[in-house]
Amino acid sequence: MFGRRKKSGAAEDAAGEAEQVVDEVGTDESAEAPRRVNLPPAPRPDGPWDISEVTTPEDGRVDLGGVFVPGVEGMELRVEVAGDAIVAATVVLRDSAVQLQAFAAPKKEGIWGEVRDEIATGIVQQGGVIDEVEGPLGWELRAQVPVQLPDGNRGVQLVRFVGVDGPRWFLRGVISGQGAVQPEAAGLLEQIVRDTVVVRGDGPMAPRDPIVLKLPNDAQMVPDGVQQEEQANSRFSGGMGQLQRGPEVSEIR
Repeated sequence: MFGRRKKSGAAEDAAGEAEQVVDEVGTDESAEAPRRVNLPPAPRPDGPWDISEVTTPEDGRVDLGGVFVPGVEGMELRVEVAGDAIVAATVVLRDSAVQLQAFAAPKKEGIWGEVRDEIATGIVQQGGVIDEVEGPLGWELRAQVPVQLPDGNRGVQLVRFVGVDGPRWFLRGVISGQGAVQPEAAGLLEQIVRDTVVVRGDGPMAPRDPIVLKLPNDAQMVPDGVQQEEQANSRFSGGMGQLQRGPEVSEIR
């Protein structure tokens, strides 16, 4: 299952003013490509981190329940929903963005190799181009995704899909904008992925179920395109901006 999210406002500018493929991780039963053997999660000496590995996860991070997202000066933090649930957070930094989404995973198997195959299959079926490379965060997909531009013409958008397997969870990042094409613009976004803390919880979850997020207690929802004065006592003042509700995450079957 691959979803499509429409960018608007500041996120549209950061992501290249085009539609971006940012799917819910699901199994494409019709894919004919051979499935990868899922190996145990690799060591993560530089993160991202499990909640059990961090003493004070709230230090320098925004508590979204299922993940703690690092705060960076000048960033805009957006949340994205599926139905009534918050399932992803997007950090917009100047002309780049990274979407973070965490999922449940099997106890002893990583799923990123398998997920990469499914994402690649979906993009190629749309007429896109995929390059699988070993990047700063491990194996990733660098994609040229066909999109319709605002003027109605067809174009391509460059996107990087990165992923890290953790203990009973999987964290995916989708890097867009200049961070997808310029290494000097990508470094801070990659560090945001590394510094993210995932809170899987102890309850039963099926593999690939999204880890649901929540709004911080002092957050204020701001619709796209609406500017509000910063609140003096808000954690989001002083460079991080107001928390905004991003575009809906829809699913294409």
